[in-house]
Amino acid sequence: RSTLADANRNHDWRIYADFAQVLICRARKLYANESLAVELEQTVYALDATTIDLCLNLFPWAKFRRRKGAVKLHTLLDLRGNIPCFIHVSHGKMHDVTALDHLPIEPGAFYIMDRGYVDFARLHRFTTVAAFFVVRAKRKLDYTRRARRQVDRSTGLRSDQTIVLAGPKSSRLYAEPLRRIAFYDVERKRRFVFLTNNFALPALVIAQLYKCRWQVELFFKWIKQHLRIKAFYGTSDNAVKTQVWIAISVYVLVAIVKKELRLERSLYEILQVLSIT
Repeated sequence: RSTLADANRNHDWRIYADFAQVLICRARKLYANESLAVELEQTVYALDATTIDLCLNLFPWAKFRRRKGAVKLHTLLDLRGNIPCFIHVSHGKMHDVTALDHLPIEPGAFYIMDRGYVDFARLHRFTTVAAFFVVRAKRKLDYTRRARRQVDRSTGLRSDQTIVLAGPKSSRLYAEPLRRIAFYDVERKRRFVFLTNNFALPALVIAQLYKCRWQVELFFKWIKQHLRIKAFYGTSDNAVKTQVWIAISVYVLVAIVKKELRLERSLYEILQVLSIT
C-alpha cells in the first residue's frame, strides 16, 4: 500500500489522463453505431457531477464543509455506449454549472443536463456554436409566451411553447427564443419542465432524451461500487486524480473488451471475471 501511495504521489496524474483519452477515442469509434433510446443521428451527451467524500484529516487540501472533505467528478457521457469523454476533477465546493466553462462543445450535438446547469450566459454558448441543449427548467422562471403547439396528452406531454425570457438579467444574457416543454411522468407521478434551443424535434423526443440522462447516474454508481474509487492509495491531490483516471481507464477498457469480443455479459460481470482471473 505504501509503495502505491508513493507512486501515486510522485507520478504525474496527467500520464493516466492522457492514456484514458486514447482509450476513450478507441471506444467511441467502436460504439459510434450503437443505438440510442430515441431515433437520432446526432451525438447525445449527458452531463452531471458526483461528489466523492474524503476524510478531512487525511485530505486537508480538499475542504468541502467544516468537518468534511470531498472532490467532485464532473463527467460528460457519450450515450452511445455510455463512454465518458470529458472528466474534470475539482474540489467539492466547485458548483456544477462552472464545469460548462471547461466543456468542449461539439456543433450539432445534444447536451442533456439537470436544472443545476441553468445559467443563461453559459447556455447561450451552445446556441452560438450551433449545438443543442435540453435542460430541466427551474421553478418560477420569468418568461413570456410567444407561441404554442398542440400536444398529445395521452403521451404525457402537457404543453409545447415558444417563449422568451422576461427577467431583466436573463433576457439580456439569452435574448433568443427558447422552447418550453412540460411533461408528466405517470410512473413516477412527477411533472417535468424542459428548456431547449431545438425547435425541430418532436416534443416527445425531447422528453425521452432527458430520460436518457439517467445513464450518467448509473455510471457514477457503477464506478463507485465496482472500481473501489472511495478508497484511495495516497492522500495528495495528485494521488486522488491518478486513481480517478485509472478507474476511468479500467471502465473504458472493459467497454472495449465487451465490444471487440462481442460479449453478451454486462460490464460488471466482465470486470468480475477479469479481477478473479
